[in-house]
Amino acid sequence: MPDRRSEKALADFISEAQETIETLDKSLARLDETRRGGEADPDTLNAVFRAAHSLKGLAAMFGVERMLALAHALEDRLDDVRMGRRSLDTATLEVLSSAPVVFRKIIAEEAARQPPASAQQAGELAARLRGGDARDAPAADLISEVGLDDSVRAVLTEYEEHRLRANLERGARLYRVRVGFDLATFDTGLEELKKRLKPIGEIISTLPSPEPGDPSAISFDVLLGSAEPLDRARDAAGPTAQVDEIPRRAPSPSSSSAASPGPPGPPAPTLPRAEAPASAARAAGPVDAAPLAAPGARGRAPSQAAAAPPRVAEPVPGMAPTARSSVAEDASLRSVSQAVRVDIHKLDQLMNLVGELVLVKTSLLGIAERLRGGDESTTLGLELHRESRSLERKLNELQGGILEVRMVPLDQIFDKLSRMVRKLARDLGKKVDFEVRGGDVELDKLIVEELSDPLMHLIRNALDHAIETPDERARVGKPPAGKVTLSASQKGSHVLVSVDDDGAGIDEKRLRELAVERGLCSLEATLQFSRRDALNLIFLPGFSTARQVTEFSGRGVGLDVVKNNIAAMSGIIDLHTEVGKGTRFEITLPVTLAIIRALVVSAAGRTYALPLNSVLEIVTAEPSEVRTIETREVISLRGSTLPILRLGRFFGSPAPPAPGQLFVVVVGLAQERLGVAVDGLVGQQDIVVKPLGRALAGVRGIAGATDLGNRRTILVLDVGSIIEEVIHGGRLAEAAE
Repeated sequence: MPDRRSEKALADFISEAQETIETLDKSLARLDETRRGGEADPDTLNAVFRAAHSLKGLAAMFGVERMLALAHALEDRLDDVRMGRRSLDTATLEVLSSAPVVFRKIIAEEAARQPPASAQQAGELAARLRGGDARDAPAADLISEVGLDDSVRAVLTEYEEHRLRANLERGARLYRVRVGFDLATFDTGLEELKKRLKPIGEIISTLPSPEPGDPSAISFDVLLGSAEPLDRARDAAGPTAQVDEIPRRAPSPSSSSAASPGPPGPPAPTLPRAEAPASAARAAGPVDAAPLAAPGARGRAPSQAAAAPPRVAEPVPGMAPTARSSVAEDASLRSVSQAVRVDIHKLDQLMNLVGELVLVKTSLLGIAERLRGGDESTTLGLELHRESRSLERKLNELQGGILEVRMVPLDQIFDKLSRMVRKLARDLGKKVDFEVRGGDVELDKLIVEELSDPLMHLIRNALDHAIETPDERARVGKPPAGKVTLSASQKGSHVLVSVDDDGAGIDEKRLRELAVERGLCSLEATLQFSRRDALNLIFLPGFSTARQVTEFSGRGVGLDVVKNNIAAMSGIIDLHTEVGKGTRFEITLPVTLAIIRALVVSAAGRTYALPLNSVLEIVTAEPSEVRTIETREVISLRGSTLPILRLGRFFGSPAPPAPGQLFVVVVGLAQERLGVAVDGLVGQQDIVVKPLGRALAGVRGIAGATDLGNRRTILVLDVGSIIEEVIHGGRLAEAAE
């Protein structure tokens, strides 16, 4: 067993477990979407089963006992569903969906080396997974009623027999598809055949054909259950395949009174379109791997019921047998592991760049040696310039490659949010259509993780506050199901993420009244607010429009935290709403915060770095052009009024501003614009932003610090928080005084 005290071993475990849990979560979500009644989609169910099996192996390898016990119970329950011993009803799916939540808590404790506080919760969930009654065994053996050779049935696994029986119960036709392939290409040919057959039915088993043929070829018999007629099956299989329907025999006298589907009638309208694994019931390998062994080598898997003692439902402390799941959603959707999976080709490119940089370094060392030796030739300067330009190009390529490695798609958190929406909608008794767009848009891994919690808060608020109940929606002429849309799009060097709903909207008048009632603003101040300022009241700490506190919201926390978290990522949040029509929250974020291009400026004797991706233009202004409107300095820019901020004054610098002409750097995020007045422009430079540490993390307007390369450290400005503070925060703060 690996040494659990080893940091590397622990990091490997956390990373692999995190990824497997995400796979389990996604597969459970697909299982909910694809199930029909109590019948699960076999392909998706097998993916869930494999993920549970992998987690059990990981837990056993690293000695995490509570995770091992829970994964084992989950695997047992999934195996019962796979084998038809239990149905996949809503209650079963709910208890299955609780498992990823507990697994995440377990690995979070392991990552932080905390005591196993989740042990009781894991034990209770394991008991619920083992509880309940299994289905009765089928009254008749339907497989004996089809003309299937005994030699073929003898090599079917228990799971394949179950899938065959399930197809027969639906009245599906059973086809044998026989096809031969060249030995050199049989694997790709067999996969192509499966792709053509899947749309018309379920591949039950793939067996080597017992009939002799060309010694340079290999033949397979594919058992296919399908609702389609024979002609359709032959078209799908292709001209080189031989397709025969396996007829049904007359039922034996002993089973004539048992429930039986009878002769093939009208086919069922839908069938699970998946293939069964050609392994034993407990195997977790690839689904339907092409068998190469002789038929006799495939023995039947022992019955699971015979191998294990009968399960007895264990009482759960403090929980009634019919109680709903007590496993709550995670307080955070952030991943415990910070690992990023990287394509090996990207690493090869980075390694090649490093090799080229070594060559440049060697050339520069040679030039330095020649200078030390007194070489003063005229070509030396040209060589030095050429090598420095080459170094600059290679470093830019290396920087781009590293940034690309850090980028991950937003799908990583969008999938988690989809599961949360389904569960929360059920708990609230609402119907919600959740649409996701732009999941392939990429952001820095750290930004994606930090974004998960703000999005979770926004979507919870949309479901709890905005989306009406089906009855309320019917009264106002809306469809019963509300719609929530989560979308992302690239906007230059920024990404726009929005959460839309078609709910009740936010009443601006009600916001002003609540602000006065709760003592956040005076009545006179709220009358001076613009619509934008009134809507921004919702981001104040302690402000809530909920009329009562529920387990989901209404405690006055959430949106102020959302705004602060987004500001910490150098982003900005904007709100658009219309009463009765819906609400849209727009979040504008930089693509990365790691390595950025910056404009270095000076103000009141100090030097700062402004992220260039937020700079729109630079203009000059004479002191006489600066006017004051409502205590705020502004200038006129192409006929529009632009508020300006004197950077030195913002940070309370004692040094007076330089006299004469001002340089105004126009910055913007989303639709917001602000002029930052500085004394001088130093130039542009690539910078690496370093955090200030916990003690200075809350300083307004500062994103971090950087080294200019001359051993001089300067502060990096946070444009998003400066805009919020100057344009919105200042006015609301004045109103609250």
